[in-house]
Amino acid sequence: MSNERNESRARRTAGTSFDDTSHLKQERAIRTRGTILNSAAAAFATEGFPQVTIKDIADGAELTKGAVYFHFPNKEALAVAVLEEFYRRMQETVNGALEHGDPASPSTFVDVLRRLARAFREDVFIHAGARLQIERPYIKAELPVPYVGTLDVLTELLDKCHKAGSLPEDTDPEAMARTLGAAVFGAQHMSWVLNNREDLVERVEEIIDAFVPLR
Repeated sequence: MSNERNESRARRTAGTSFDDTSHLKQERAIRTRGTILNSAAAAFATEGFPQVTIKDIADGAELTKGAVYFHFPNKEALAVAVLEEFYRRMQETVNGALEHGDPASPSTFVDVLRRLARAFREDVFIHAGARLQIERPYIKAELPVPYVGTLDVLTELLDKCHKAGSLPEDTDPEAMARTLGAAVFGAQHMSWVLNNREDLVERVEEIIDAFVPLR
């Protein structure tokens, strides 16, 4: 009887050990993948997709090329993953404003623009995503469609403001969303080229000030 209990305990211990090892391997794989993506984002943001090699990304992550290929079959797959993270962070930025403000208030819309400006100034994944969008012709892979999600949110917010009477009656929310979206995305590009995005927040404030109904 004692031997049976010992064998049962041994089997349970062995099962626990196996599960723990598997869990640790999974966590390590997730961390490694994150390290590779961070390196890829930094490389794409700084050098651009055509110039970056898998070796550059591996060196930046302090890993071997084999480790990179284990997680991503090619450079295109890395670009897709970085862009997916870019759009996730863009949505997270917008959600941050929506969670703390009234969607029918112009101040919430303005908060979205300000948060986007700070994200474009500070977040390397957003730097990389903005550059990869421009370099789409060089990336032989199916990529997320740019701008659509953000413009949809801007349109929805302006439509709610319009219905709440916070904008002039003749305002076209969709047209205003396109105009403001183009202004903000254009400002981030100009700020990047001219000043490495250091003055981006100020440039977006100028856009906000130019639209008196949104102040």
